This record gives sequence, structure tokens and C-alpha cells, in this order.
Amino acid sequence: MKNRIEAFVNAFNGLILLFKETYHARIHALAVLFVVFFGFWFKLSIAEWVSVILCMALVVSLEAVNSSIEYTVNLASPKYHKLAKKAKDVAAASVLLASIFSVIIAGLIFIPKMFSI
Repeated sequence: MKNRIEAFVNAFNGLILLFKETYHARIHALAVLFVVFFGFWFKLSIAEWVSVILCMALVVSLEAVNSSIEYTVNLASPKYHKLAKKAKDVAAASVLLASIFSVIIAGLIFIPKMFSI
């Protein structure tokens, strides 16, 4: 049981580290706050909330994975290396792709609601 509790403590420490040290994670957190606010404002349906929450979780989770890849690459390759750059760029691309598709989904959900008021 102690190992399980320690694992949760470590995971929460990782969350704190993510938002403390990663600028883009803070930007994503701000976007999450806006989306949640407007979700309540426009009274999203359960299906719309599920879509929005999945998008938010995907983007923030990929930002965490991207950050962990960057930490690991920096440790393994402190000097510039083409392969290290590729690994970091592709990890960052995963966050970008998730963000782009999340904006598209948000547009599909929120734009019709904005024009129906």
C-alpha cells in the first residue's frame, strides 16, 4: 500500500513540476479554464462535455509526455545532436497536432452555440 501511495505522491509532484516549469502547460491550463467556463456558459450536453474533456486531457497529457521526453533527451544528450533535436521536435509535434484537432472540435461545438444566441 505504501508503494501505491508513494506512486500517487510522485505523480502529483510531476503535475506540480509540469505546471511550475513548463510555460506551454500553463497556457494549456488557461485554455482549459476558458473552455470550462464557456462550456457552462453555453450549457454543453453530456456528449459535448465528453468530447471537450477528452480533448483537454489529451493535450495536457501530451504536454506532460513532451516535457518528460525533453528532460530525458537533455539528460542523455546535453550537447546538440541532430537525433536529439528530432526526438524533441516530434514530441512537440504531438502536442501541436492534438491542439489543432482540439481547436477544430471546439469550433464544431462552440461556434454553432455562439451564433444561436
